[in-house]
Parts: sequence; C-alpha cells; structure tokens
Amino acid sequence: MSLNGKKISEFKLNAFQQNDFIEVTDKDLLGKWSVLFFYPADFTFVCPTELEDLQGKYADFQRIGCEIYSVSCDTHFVHKAWHESSQAVGKVEYPMIGDPTGKLSKELDIYIEDSGLTERGTFVINPKGEVVLYEVSAGNIGRNADELLRKVEAAQFVYEHGDEVCPAKWQPGAKTLKPSFDLVGKL
Repeated sequence: MSLNGKKISEFKLNAFQQNDFIEVTDKDLLGKWSVLFFYPADFTFVCPTELEDLQGKYADFQRIGCEIYSVSCDTHFVHKAWHESSQAVGKVEYPMIGDPTGKLSKELDIYIEDSGLTERGTFVINPKGEVVLYEVSAGNIGRNADELLRKVEAAQFVYEHGDEVCPAKWQPGAKTLKPSFDLVGKL
C-alpha cells in the first residue's frame, strides 16, 4: 500500500541540534515543507557521507522553506557523540532525531525488526503533514541531496499549481505540462 497521502501521526521525539537537545513533534512539520531522512545507524559508513551531502545543501532547502530532519533508531545522546567525533557529521546543523523505540520508523514502514535499525528512507512531507514523495533504498546505496532538492522543488510546484505537472528532469523555471485530452498520445 502506498504511503503517498499518509498523514504523519502524532509523535514526540528527542533530537540533537546545534550543540543542544531539542524536542521534535509532528506539529513541527505542519505549515512548512519537511524531509524525514532516515538512515540505518550512527557510526557507520554510508550514513556520514549522506548527512554531510545533505548539510552541503541545507541552506538551499531552508531557502525554499523546507526543514531537514535526519532520523535513526539511535538516541539523541548517540547523535551528540557522533557529531562530536566525526568530521563529516560534525558539520550537520539540521536536527538529528532519535527514534530508539522505532515508533516513527514503524509508522512509515521502514523499521527492520531483526536488527532494530531502519531502511534508508526519504520522506517529503507537505505543509499539511502528508507524505507526498518517498523512496526507500538498499542500505548500501547512498542518496543524492541535489536530486532530493529537485524533487522537493517539484513537489512544491505541483502543490501550488495543481493543474500542472513536472516532467522528467524538471528544474525550477523549466516548462511544465498541463494534462489535457489534447496531450494524450502527443508526448
């Protein structure tokens, strides 16, 4: 069953951000765009490269009104220790959510029961708190922040212009399509 359109359920989790512990709730996702960026575990190998790549685009996500939340089943205490010991993760400015019970991971169907870890899942949440785009990758395949930014921008465009759609490789400012009877079989 698709998770597109799924409303994020109520949650309250601890996070590490900017040398502080904070609380993040489902209400923090409302009224703006958000990305929940799940990764298997702290102190691993592919994960720090992804978090560093995402940090490199963090200002661009903020510019378009989108907050980034990285999430793993580690605690916020472990996130702090990793932030302090890893050169790559030490750059991270966005909230690093701890989901030690797997509540949020289970809700989004990416929790791995046998290991207590999560799949490498990315969820774009609209201002209403609904999933509008998601993907789940194998644990040994890293993601690309440039492509994620493009997808969020496309989701925002479609959200604002419901009668237009974004074709493959669409970039902001590029031509969109307006589905109609006259386009059928013409593309």
